[in-house]
Amino acid sequence: MVPSDSQFMFETPEHIEGKVDWKGRQAVKSNHGGKKTSLLILASFGFEQMATFALAVNFVTYFNGILHMELADAANQVTNFMGSSYILSILVAFLADTYIGRYKAVLISGSVEFLGLALLTIQAHYPNLRPPPCNVFDPTSHCEKIEGGKAALLFVAIYLIAAGTAGIKAALPSHGADQFDEKDPQEARNMSSFFNGLLLALCLGGAVSSTLIVWIQDNKGWDGGFGLCTIAILLSVIIFGAGLPLYRIQIAQGTSAIIEIVQVYVAAFRNRNLQLPEDPIELYELKDKEAAVETEFLPHRDIFRCLDRAAIQTEPEGNTEAPNPWKLCRVTQVENAKILLSMVPIFCCTIIMTLCLAQLQTFSIQQGSTMDTSITKSFNMPPASLLIIPVVFLIIIIPVYDRIVVPFARKITGHPTGITRLQRVGVGLVLSCVSMAMAAIIEVKRKSVAQDHDMLDAIPVLQPLPISVFWLSIQYFIFGIADMFTYVGLLEFFYSEAPTALKSISTCFLWTSMALGYYFSTILINIVNGATKDITRSGGWLAGNNLNRNHLNLFYWLLSILSFINFLVYLFVARRYKYRPQISSPHLEQ
Repeated sequence: MVPSDSQFMFETPEHIEGKVDWKGRQAVKSNHGGKKTSLLILASFGFEQMATFALAVNFVTYFNGILHMELADAANQVTNFMGSSYILSILVAFLADTYIGRYKAVLISGSVEFLGLALLTIQAHYPNLRPPPCNVFDPTSHCEKIEGGKAALLFVAIYLIAAGTAGIKAALPSHGADQFDEKDPQEARNMSSFFNGLLLALCLGGAVSSTLIVWIQDNKGWDGGFGLCTIAILLSVIIFGAGLPLYRIQIAQGTSAIIEIVQVYVAAFRNRNLQLPEDPIELYELKDKEAAVETEFLPHRDIFRCLDRAAIQTEPEGNTEAPNPWKLCRVTQVENAKILLSMVPIFCCTIIMTLCLAQLQTFSIQQGSTMDTSITKSFNMPPASLLIIPVVFLIIIIPVYDRIVVPFARKITGHPTGITRLQRVGVGLVLSCVSMAMAAIIEVKRKSVAQDHDMLDAIPVLQPLPISVFWLSIQYFIFGIADMFTYVGLLEFFYSEAPTALKSISTCFLWTSMALGYYFSTILINIVNGATKDITRSGGWLAGNNLNRNHLNLFYWLLSILSFINFLVYLFVARRYKYRPQISSPHLEQ
C-alpha cells in the first residue's frame, strides 16, 4: 500500500497574530518568544538597573558633597532627575507604539543612556570640570557651587541618562510581555511570572549597584563608579540586541492610538446635545467583514455613557462616505477611551507611594551618613548600600512568591495571579504607610542619640553618631516588600487592562505616576520649608545641611498620614473598578 500524502505532512506552525520576526515574517509560537527568550530581556534589564540604581541612591551624596549643593537642593535635583526619567517614558512609548517599534526604542534608548553616562564619567574624572574640593558640612567654609559650563555639562549628562532610562522603562517591559500570548492560558501565567522576573532582575542589578558600585564611588572615586555604570549599560545593549532573531516583535501601528482616544473626547463633546439610543447596538461600529481584520474588537460596556455620544450616528446608514473621526467614532474606539479613563483613579492613588520612595533615596541616605556605618573595625558600609537589605530579601522572596504562594493562592481564588492585581497594589500601599511611620520613629531615636551625646553639630561621616546605620534597614525592609506588591502589580495591571494598541503607553501609567511622585516630592519639600520657615530655629523642617537640628521626623509623619489617607481613597476606587472583558479566553481574569 502506498502511503497517503497526509502521512508525510508536518503540523502547520502556529503563527502569532500581530507579531513578526526580525525579517518581518509572521512570528511562529514555537520559534519565537516564550520564557527562554524573555530571559535575555530580563538579563538586559538587570544590567541596565546595575547602571542606574546607584545613581538613584547615591546622586544626592554626589550633588551635596562633590558639587556643593545644599541638602534640600541636592534632594530636589535627584527627584527632578528621577521624575524626568519616568515622565519622558510617555514620549518614547508613543514613538514605540506608533512609529519605530518597541525593539528599536530599547536599542536607541540604551545608546542614549550610554552617552550620558560616558559624559558623567568624564566630568567626574577631570578636576577642572567640577568645583574644587571643599567640606560643605563645615559652617565656616565657603564652598564654590557648580555653575556655568560645568553645570551645563552636568545637566546634559544626567538628562541624557534620564531620556535613555525613560525609553527602556517605556519599551522594554512591553517588549518582554510581547513574547507571550495572553490569549493562551499557559502563556498568560508565564507573562505574570515575567513581570515578577522584572522585579527580580531589578533587585539583582540593584544589589550589585548598591554595593560594589556605591562602594567604588565613595572609596575609590566617582569616575570609577560612573565608569562601571557605563560598562554595565553597554553590556545591557549588547545582550538585548543579541536576542533579535528570537523575538516576537510587535508591529508599529503607524497611527497614534492616543490621537484616537482624543478623538473620542472631542466627538463626545461635539455630540453632547444628541440623545443616546436606548439600544447600544445602534451605535456606530465597523461591519463584521471590516471588523474581522481589526487587531481588537471590544463590546459595548455600560460605563461612562457620556462617551457613547462619540459613536452616535447622524448620517443615513447607507452613506458610503468615510465618517469624520472627530465627530463619529467606533464603539471599540470609545471602549478604549473608557478603559484608560477607568484606570486614571487607580493611577492617581499610586503617586503618594513614590513620594515616600523619594525620601528613602535622598534624606534617608543623608541620615545614614551621620550614623555609625562600621561593619568591622576596618570596613564601613556606604549609607547608600543600605538598600541591599530589602533587595537581598526580595531576591529570596520573589521566587518563593511566584512559585509557591501564587500557585497556592490560585487554587483558592481561581485567579491566574493568585490574588487580583488591585489587591496586590493595596497591600503595597498599606506597607508604604507603615514604612514612613517607622522612618519617623527611627529618626526620633537618631536625634535623641545626637542630643544625649552632645553631637547635634557633629560633622557627618567624620563624626558618626553612636547608633548603627542598620536601624534604617527597618524602613527599607518594609518598603522593599511594598515594592514587590505595588509596582509589579501595577505594571501587570496596566499592561493587561490596556487595549492592544496602547500596551506601551499603558505601562507608562506606572512610570508617569512615579514621575509625578518625584516632582511632588520637590514641591512638597519647598512647601514644607516655606510653611515652617518662621516657626523653627533651622529655618524650616528640612532646611540647611544639619539633619540633627531640623525636623525630618515630622516630615516622615506627614508622609505616613498622607499615605493612610491615600489608601482609604484607593479602597474606594478599587472596589468600584470593573475589569475589562477578556472575550478571547475564558481562562483569564474577568
